[in-house]
Amino acid sequence: MLEVVLDTLIDAVKLIPFLFLAYLLMEYLEHKTENKTKGLIKKSGKFGPLFGGILGIFPQCGFSAAASNLYAGRIISLGTLIAVFLSTSDEMLPILISEAAPLNLIIRIILIKLVIGIVSGFIIDFIHNLKNKNETKENSEEVIGHICENEKCDCKHGIFKSAVKHTINIIFFIIFVTFIINTVIYFIGEENIKEILAKLPMLGVLIMALVGFIPNCAGSVIITELYLNSFISLGAMIAGLLAGSGIGILVLFKNNKHLKENIKIVSILYFIGITAGLLIDLII
Repeated sequence: MLEVVLDTLIDAVKLIPFLFLAYLLMEYLEHKTENKTKGLIKKSGKFGPLFGGILGIFPQCGFSAAASNLYAGRIISLGTLIAVFLSTSDEMLPILISEAAPLNLIIRIILIKLVIGIVSGFIIDFIHNLKNKNETKENSEEVIGHICENEKCDCKHGIFKSAVKHTINIIFFIIFVTFIINTVIYFIGEENIKEILAKLPMLGVLIMALVGFIPNCAGSVIITELYLNSFISLGAMIAGLLAGSGIGILVLFKNNKHLKENIKIVSILYFIGITAGLLIDLII
């Protein structure tokens, strides 16, 4: 067990400088584009799913939370919200970068999520508009929450302090997840675990899609680390990342008062996640 603890800490320490640099770059881009991003998606109209999917892939501070607020105020469509939720990856990108994952893998994952998000968003808007074409559209005057409603964000301070804070928060999650993985490997054996998951590939997809709903960075950290350690398939990883939206779902349930609608949105995300995950495992 001492070896497990040491391996966990050593692996985590090695990631810190790369993780910090990744977050520093993302914080810089985020602070430069925050207002433009929010304004663009508000003005996107019928092309909302396209812009929502594209903007969702960039590491924005609480962008999924902002999208939930905009939807609660009926400023963006349901399809746009779904496109944002599906394309956003929370902590996946900085972890992949810090772990020196192959660039082609990172691009492939981002493109898969982007295409699924945009296509799903347009389909959902098309179906939703058909069902509601005879209904009067209601305009909500609810106050739209600031993009920094995300507890991970520290927009009041400079990008350096925000990057440091973000790095510290995530490294503790990584240490915890890595320790659990290493402990399981120690007691059960890596080959035995992989053999179990290989015999039940659908189980991995179903479970990871549920893990994605954890309403903070933990979900994406767990999913990404499991994939990088070769415990789950690409399809299972995609299923979890599609279903996950950071704290977007949490903000949606808080600000959108239509409970049945919120449950429907969660069900849509889960269905799309497991469907895409299973198809990817069949194709790749």
